[in-house]
Amino acid sequence: MAGRSGRRGFGRVRKLPSGRWQASYVAPDLVRLNAPLTFLTKGDAEGWLGLERQRIILGEWKRPEPPAPPPSVVTFSDYSASWVATRGIKPKTREGYEHLLTRYLLPTFGEQPLAAVNPADVRAWWGSMDPSTPTVRARSYALLKAVLNTALSDDLIASNPCRIRGASNTTRAREVRPATVEEITTIVDAMPERYRALVLLGAWCALRLGELLELRRGDVDVRAGTVRVERAVSQVRGRPVIGTPKSSAGTRTVAIPPHVLPSIVEHLDSFTARGKDSLLFPGADGTSSLQPSTLYKPWRAAREAAGRPDLRLHDLRHTGATMAAMAGATLAELQQRLGHSSVNAALRYQHAAQGRDRQIADALSRMTQSRE
Repeated sequence: MAGRSGRRGFGRVRKLPSGRWQASYVAPDLVRLNAPLTFLTKGDAEGWLGLERQRIILGEWKRPEPPAPPPSVVTFSDYSASWVATRGIKPKTREGYEHLLTRYLLPTFGEQPLAAVNPADVRAWWGSMDPSTPTVRARSYALLKAVLNTALSDDLIASNPCRIRGASNTTRAREVRPATVEEITTIVDAMPERYRALVLLGAWCALRLGELLELRRGDVDVRAGTVRVERAVSQVRGRPVIGTPKSSAGTRTVAIPPHVLPSIVEHLDSFTARGKDSLLFPGADGTSSLQPSTLYKPWRAAREAAGRPDLRLHDLRHTGATMAAMAGATLAELQQRLGHSSVNAALRYQHAAQGRDRQIADALSRMTQSRE
């Protein structure tokens, strides 16, 4: 009968409702000890009791260590949050990762145990992503792969399920057409006077917007005709955060084209306070960083005046990089001028130099004419 106990000289056996047998005894420390498992037959249960009694008689008995608790299940949500928190990354990058996780990854993988994510899950998620936003799609996949690569290094998963070839790569959804010299001139003339130098430095020195907005009087060397880039400002959750440029290579000195320098000097005299730490392009209070949103309205009007409604502020940097390539800058020179940490990043602008073939041919003809 289920629940029936068998009392013996040593220990006790009991038949469970499942039909299996449980054995227990009062140990030398006067605390009852159950067998670590149940037995198929009563004889097996009694055999275990006999072995335990022998260990006590021989003085070999020790209370067994309590079993280790089962490992907690680590979800993708918990692990990815820890992954982002422990990266040595800039606040803007962290904000970007958190956005990708919240918007694109956690709805699918958040509650899944890390070890349960498989290649079929990843392919299904990838297929559900909007192909009309290739950059977001590629960055989301790259982030998922990076998180799971770290989980693999931590021995939390046996292999990385991200196996879609080329999924981290993307082509530009929008082809950037650099501005011409004439268009830059029109845009500069159409901008409010206090922002004209910003457009000139962006276009002719190929500075990032965050670098431009953190330039200070002491960064401009008028005699040498250079601007020193050591800081950048980014907007994180609507607040300015000042840090270093995008990469270590971003800290650099950039030569200002001679035809631009007089306008920079005029800007320093008219719109920049005298202290060396004074911002070149301050906000309304004269001391805080200028909010990028302040530029959008005058920028839209200026680009419309130039017939370039497609041109973004960031495209000024692309324009400056393309013109530098057309002027004959080598890959290494482009890399240094743009503050890129790899040659590959500068390589995209070399295609513009192909357009110089006619200029080169014309120059060759002029060489022969000069000898006549």
